[in-house]
Amino acid sequence: MRKLVTSVLAGIGLTLAYGTSVHAQDKELTIFWAEWDPANYLQELVNDYMAETGVKVTVQTTPWPDFQTKAFTEFNAHGDAYDLVVGDSQWLGAGSTQGHYVDLTDFFNQHKLTDVMAPATIKYYAEYPGGSGKYWAIPLEGDAIGWSYRKDWFEDPKEKEAFKAKYGYDLDVPKTYAQLRDIAEFFHRPDQKRYGVAIYTDNSYDAMAMGVESAIFSYGGDLGDYASYKVDGITNSKQAAAGLEMYKDLYKFTPPGWGKTFFVEDNQAITGGLAAMSMNFFAFFPPLVNKATNPYADVTGFFANPGGPDGKRFAALGGQGVSVVSYSKNKDEAMKFLEWFIKDDTQKKWAELGGYTCSQAVLKSEAFQKATPYNKAFYDTMFMVKDFWATPEYAEVLDQLNQNIYPFVVGGKGTAQEALDKTAADWKATFTKYNRYK
Repeated sequence: MRKLVTSVLAGIGLTLAYGTSVHAQDKELTIFWAEWDPANYLQELVNDYMAETGVKVTVQTTPWPDFQTKAFTEFNAHGDAYDLVVGDSQWLGAGSTQGHYVDLTDFFNQHKLTDVMAPATIKYYAEYPGGSGKYWAIPLEGDAIGWSYRKDWFEDPKEKEAFKAKYGYDLDVPKTYAQLRDIAEFFHRPDQKRYGVAIYTDNSYDAMAMGVESAIFSYGGDLGDYASYKVDGITNSKQAAAGLEMYKDLYKFTPPGWGKTFFVEDNQAITGGLAAMSMNFFAFFPPLVNKATNPYADVTGFFANPGGPDGKRFAALGGQGVSVVSYSKNKDEAMKFLEWFIKDDTQKKWAELGGYTCSQAVLKSEAFQKATPYNKAFYDTMFMVKDFWATPEYAEVLDQLNQNIYPFVVGGKGTAQEALDKTAADWKATFTKYNRYK
């Protein structure tokens, strides 16, 4: 009798399980992101979610230059093509105030994510306005500006001797921008087709802006007061101008034709044996430790952004959070997916696949910091990051910065102070137009 009851209950259980599976198989979620390696890692990760729940999750991608335009075209049309989007940090203002993102504040508080995720990732990927306690995304891909370098060039005894004779201190990973500048100058040998440094110079989106702001922040400058929108005396401070001048100085030591470069070219500076040091977001470093894509993989090292003259040390924040699109017809399913994504085991697997988890526990683990040659530098960097304006008109503000600093850095026109004075004036006019001053 017991066997019969057990068999009947087992049969009922199988029927229920089968019914759930069939039901789940009818459900699908689409996550929209840019076309790059982390999106491939995410697709591999979410295949586990499908195996566990039967819900198919597709990570749909588009090339970076089209990412923002395609996403906001769909948002503005209130389209439901995407259930979730891994949007840039700068999108938070527009995504939240224009109704494109679902308010995740209750979800955030319920799961105590302020204790789970690294503080900087919450501040820049999730919360808007800053300090409001309102959350619109779950930190997904941590990222920031870092550096790769040629260890064999740095460790060559003859190079070390010559460097010390010229500059008076040991050749080593630069601790300050001044040292980075010296090293770039030292290795800049166009007659040997060797160059000192590769930096971002593309002014079509946020490449050059991210490179420049890393220097500005480390020199004690800032882009403005994000709470009051005050820019006069901040955006164009002497410290900010000094940081911009340093960036222009570094441009002198880049490979020829380096006036419109971003992450692809900066990785090629290392894989092609061109430059001693190269700036890039950490998310683009995996190919540099792969012998199939970098013939110098064994002699490529990594370091965090150096400090400024007063010891201040910051790096521009990259990375993204994942938001539920308010026009999705699968919002409840999307919330279930987020509950799975924030689990410790999921975050650990995310890091193992190559994703830059924002989980404090995973980031602090010895296993994570030793997993790759660049993870320790990434960990150090994620606790000294600062970001660009996340205000709804960020795209307009970003374009104004690009238009003002590009002629100075690449074209050699005007001064750093003039470029930032013009930027402060443009930004004040823009924030006035959008009634940001109360």
